Amino acid sequence: MNIALKTVLTGALAFGVGAGAALAQEVTLRFQHFISPKSSMSTEFFQPWADAVFEQSGGRLKIEIYPAMQLGGKPPALYDQIRDGVIDGGWTIPSYTPGRFPEVEAFELPFMTGMDAESSSRAAWTYTQKWAAERFGDVHLLAVHVHGPGVVHVQGDPVETVADFDGLKLRGPSRQANKLLEAVGATPVGMPVPAFPEALSKGVVDGGVIPWQIVPSLKVNELAKGHTEIGGDRALYNTFFIWAMNKDAYESLPDDLKAVIDANTGIEASAMAGRAMDIGDDQGLAATQATEGSKIVTMAEGEVAKLRAIGEELTQAWIKDMNAKGLDGAAMVADARAMVAAEVDK
Repeated sequence: MNIALKTVLTGALAFGVGAGAALAQEVTLRFQHFISPKSSMSTEFFQPWADAVFEQSGGRLKIEIYPAMQLGGKPPALYDQIRDGVIDGGWTIPSYTPGRFPEVEAFELPFMTGMDAESSSRAAWTYTQKWAAERFGDVHLLAVHVHGPGVVHVQGDPVETVADFDGLKLRGPSRQANKLLEAVGATPVGMPVPAFPEALSKGVVDGGVIPWQIVPSLKVNELAKGHTEIGGDRALYNTFFIWAMNKDAYESLPDDLKAVIDANTGIEASAMAGRAMDIGDDQGLAATQATEGSKIVTMAEGEVAKLRAIGEELTQAWIKDMNAKGLDGAAMVADARAMVAAEVDK
């Protein structure tokens, strides 16, 4: 049972108050994430989501948001923190623990998602309900989402051709993104996004792939001068995120407060998270455009076609990998593509 709720019950019963009355008291849940409180995810999703829950519960259910791992631990530990009740809920990236959540890698494959995160996040929720609900069965999922198009950021001149990747040490966020970087001749360096600025400033990496959304809060616009957008109607790569609660924390709530959580769970909550990413992309691009010395380019169609061909080879390899694990890789890819198209191409 959630600590705050248990305390309310114990105190109320000690004074002879019935459990029904005790359950009408306030409940506080602690949620944690790993990025800045100034990021668009914080201002456009985490806090508005918490505010909506507070308002709809009549002030009885308070969600405290702790940014930048203020409650302790490292970003890769977040899923287990949620599962084990170290925190009541939070935001994390399943691919920070490679191989543990294979089904959702379909949304991280090259050129799978669209160019806006809101639409692709709707598709991601639908896909997760079909293919990964059991995999996430030890937490209570609230929303899943992706970010906007991945952008290549480097310290020197921007990457303009596939050949320009050769020899670069680039930060990658996931197993699939790293495979793509390796396939184009770069040396992928896997790391959680909070570690990227220091690695970039110290020359551990030459650059990396992140969406515009996170650029200002990491000051990547100040650390990297070359920025490459990938044109077309599908994103170079993506990252799959979850917003989830500890199962016991959810189950300990009275039915009316569960209903408040339920009203803020699902495809619309996922779309809201994706929309926060899209808002952040606009802000991040504008901040970079305003940074002296920045050079932003869009890769030419012919070079993008080369990347797409490489991406398709990697997708087919992923299908074989999933089949070897006893999963239906082809069906997952087909569903992911169809679900994305249904939302993005409306």
